[in-house]
Amino acid sequence: MKIAITGNIGSGKSTFTKFAEDAHFPVLRADDISKEILAGDEKVHQLVIKEFGNDAFVNGKPDKNFLADEVFNNPDKLQKLEKILHPRVIKSLEKSSTDLLKNNKVIFIEAALIYEADMEDMFDYVVLITSERNLRLTRKIKSGITEEDFIKRELNQISEEEKKKRADFIFSNDTSIQDLKMKFKLLLLTLGIK
Repeated sequence: MKIAITGNIGSGKSTFTKFAEDAHFPVLRADDISKEILAGDEKVHQLVIKEFGNDAFVNGKPDKNFLADEVFNNPDKLQKLEKILHPRVIKSLEKSSTDLLKNNKVIFIEAALIYEADMEDMFDYVVLITSERNLRLTRKIKSGITEEDFIKRELNQISEEEKKKRADFIFSNDTSIQDLKMKFKLLLLTLGIK
């Protein structure tokens, strides 16, 4: 069983994913895979430099601030970067999932852009973590993201309302971490996962 965990910026999907990890389930994170591909795939380096110029990398490493400024200010550029990364991330997730499912009955995959990247058919279930916008903003500001960056990133995500129509499970994360943890346990119970 492949269970995806998604949610808009600051919703708490990483916290929910951590519960799966703490319960010793294998976890894949699309964001980490994307960063690895961007940092380590030579073909991707060439494509990104072709699209964004040499400033995209410093000493062979991706300049995250430069790329964030480029793509979150320009939907066309974001689309170009996603066109380079998304197919590779999806391929990596498919391969890793297949490998992990040989020895595990259940795996969890955290991915912010499941609907944006048209990936929902890859999973048996999609769990959406939702949260009131001001709470999400407060969380991200505490983690060091500016309100301006939060707004730019949020604008590039499908609305929570639209995602609610498409998710298999919806868990609100507007109270405490303990409450969210109980919802993780409820998910396991509902799906008969031990």
